[in-house]
Amino acid sequence: MVDVQRDFCPGGALAVKDGDRVVPKLNRVIGAFTKASLPVFFVRDWHPRNHISFKDQGGIWPPHCVKGTPGAEFHPRLKVPRGAVVISKGTEARSEAYSGFQGTDLEKRLKEAGVRGIFLGGLTTDYCVKETSLDALDAGLKVNVLEDCIKGVNLRANDSELALRKVVARGARLVTSSDAVRLVARVRKPLRGRSVLASSLHGGGRILVLMIGWAGHAAVESSS
Repeated sequence: MVDVQRDFCPGGALAVKDGDRVVPKLNRVIGAFTKASLPVFFVRDWHPRNHISFKDQGGIWPPHCVKGTPGAEFHPRLKVPRGAVVISKGTEARSEAYSGFQGTDLEKRLKEAGVRGIFLGGLTTDYCVKETSLDALDAGLKVNVLEDCIKGVNLRANDSELALRKVVARGARLVTSSDAVRLVARVRKPLRGRSVLASSLHGGGRILVLMIGWAGHAAVESSS
């Protein structure tokens, strides 16, 4: 669930059309995973004011998700469980970072948690969702993209379609939020005091929800 921050939602500095419509479905998935005691990670854009991606610095985007500003906050209706981990990306002025893995310790944290696969959704399909999915696959994770929980920028009309084709061609699987909720409810089972998903899910083993956004004071923060 990627970049569900104010600046990417209607009224924000880099608003994605209908970007806020992903929030209710994401909340269902978050609730299901939290109930099952499965880990939830939030990755957020957390840019300095002079970030290389901004138009006034030679980039292609208007200033957005500047650290500490209201635009970098989560959508106000997105539910963030206590204990969720926040990974900040794009924190260096001269380094672009569409992927939640780029310049962060996300891969290290996932390995330490024994994670084998992820469910991923949010904003935007054609940039951060795509790049995070590809890097997750490169890291050896099984990737389930929540296709009803993503929206794209679509600078070109078919950018999101092409992005999903690319991640599927590389080995990701497209699922829905209902699929994720149903599978968690049906196949979770106790193991060493925690709940994990049975191997019938794509990736097997321990699964997490990966999201990009701002988690305020409800989470443990991590950045590169």
